[in-house]
Amino acid sequence: MPESTAWAVAIVGILALLIPILIMGLVGRIGPRVRGEGNPDKRDVYECGIVPAVDARRRFSAKFYLVAVLFVLFDVEVAFLVPWGVVFRDLSTASWTAFLGMLLFLGLLVAGLAYVIRRGALEWE
Repeated sequence: MPESTAWAVAIVGILALLIPILIMGLVGRIGPRVRGEGNPDKRDVYECGIVPAVDARRRFSAKFYLVAVLFVLFDVEVAFLVPWGVVFRDLSTASWTAFLGMLLFLGLLVAGLAYVIRRGALEWE
């Protein structure tokens, strides 16, 4: 790696560490300081002028999070199909290699989906 690239990587790494530390320090110093003193109305939840009917910190089923993560996982994997489909015709020499690679990818995707269905992760009760 050239020396200029090493310096650039070092500078980015240092900035990646220092900026979050600086932001958290500034928030702690200049952020609001409502710690239970004063007017109780300032501690109350306020959204659109409506007093909340239930506590916002209620528990959700772990099934909800599992379905959400599975949706994101399969959605991102399917998003890889679009660019592959766009450039497939341009892969003249390696078209069979690209096709077999995508078949392998889709096979793993279907196998993962079959596993999730068999385990009952998508059943909502």
